[in-house]
Amino acid sequence: MIRLILYISLGFAVSFFLFPIAFTVLPSLNTKMILAVLGVMFAGMNWLKEKEIRVSKGFLVSVILALIFSFVCYYSTDINMTTDYAYASYILSFTVWYFGAYAICSMIKIIHGKLDFTLITYYVTAVCVFQCIAALLIDNIPSVKLFIDSHVQQGQEFFEEVGRLYGIGAALDTAGVRFTIVLLMITATLNNDEKVRSNGLAISLLLISFFFIAIIGNAISRTTILGVGASLGYLVVGSSIFRQAIKKYSGKLSLLFGLFLVVAIVVSVYLYNTNKEFYDQMRFAFEGFFNFVEKGEWRTDSTDKLNREMWIWPQDQQSWIIGTGLFDNFVYSTDIGYCRFILYSGLIGFSVFALLFVVNAIVFMKRHANYWMFFMILLVLTFVIWLKVATDIFFIYAVFYCIDSLNAAEEPVEEEVYENSLLHPRYV
Repeated sequence: MIRLILYISLGFAVSFFLFPIAFTVLPSLNTKMILAVLGVMFAGMNWLKEKEIRVSKGFLVSVILALIFSFVCYYSTDINMTTDYAYASYILSFTVWYFGAYAICSMIKIIHGKLDFTLITYYVTAVCVFQCIAALLIDNIPSVKLFIDSHVQQGQEFFEEVGRLYGIGAALDTAGVRFTIVLLMITATLNNDEKVRSNGLAISLLLISFFFIAIIGNAISRTTILGVGASLGYLVVGSSIFRQAIKKYSGKLSLLFGLFLVVAIVVSVYLYNTNKEFYDQMRFAFEGFFNFVEKGEWRTDSTDKLNREMWIWPQDQQSWIIGTGLFDNFVYSTDIGYCRFILYSGLIGFSVFALLFVVNAIVFMKRHANYWMFFMILLVLTFVIWLKVATDIFFIYAVFYCIDSLNAAEEPVEEEVYENSLLHPRYV
């Protein structure tokens, strides 16, 4: 019972990291900041215990790029005489994400005695399923909605105004991006973890979660469809699932995937035809699919608006090079990531920001060869997501950096690290 309570508590902590919220009693402090403070404490204790500070080359390069990006953004605000420091303080956001991830990873390792990709996948999957269930409860049970809205501050007034589902910190494109990444992590685990592939219960739970997040998550944010498409493609290319189905009909993964796919379709079709609210949610979630079936054209209202109104670019050479120093408050009336980043920090700032994610992906593709395709797809998705929304997905790389850092403390690592003093490094 005690361990169950610990697991549930840890699940809430992961949710507070993945979907940060602020409480109405203390609106200026969100859960990500609280976790970052805990992360600093965990890191400090580990450094004192090991009597050294290890910084991998990959992470050091990421820190340098984050600093350069922050400087470029600050220079843009200075030269344009604005006070919009949305990304001028990016190094602070970068640091908060890293230490927040450090707290989560440290707690998982303390409770489970180990820390790896699969274990993280289990937790983030459980959190996303919880968020989808919470969104349905908030939408259908007034007392639950009243309780959440009275204790959590997350801009729910806007969600209600536009008629969108929301969980506890999970809404709009922010939720969609996280659902996309988690769906990809589920697929990576099914493709690469042999223990999971030989465990029927683990496969079943992951596949049930996958389809549940794919359906309800898409009703919360249609950005989730990117994760669905990328994950299915990854499953086909990165797994032997269909070759197994041909050669060995009893293959657990292939059979269970087919079974749960059929169940998901049947249940969805039934609810679509019998439940008005589910009907409306599915019409929104899969608007493109319904338009294609009914009108022969794959389109959505939001995509039409993006293409019609939101491709807005700088109007002069200086703005193209260094930006206008304006980002917040929807100042240019565009959601498109490429437009917003370039308008804010110019091609110089955007190039540095993009390079940060290229470097992160390459670092982990080299460190974890079995998961190279996962990190490649994650990199591609970063640039695809920016076609729709301006977002920062460093939070997931922060988790992977922390996994490597905490595991490296238990074994010798043949990589360059800085020890004791950044001014007097020793290379090992």
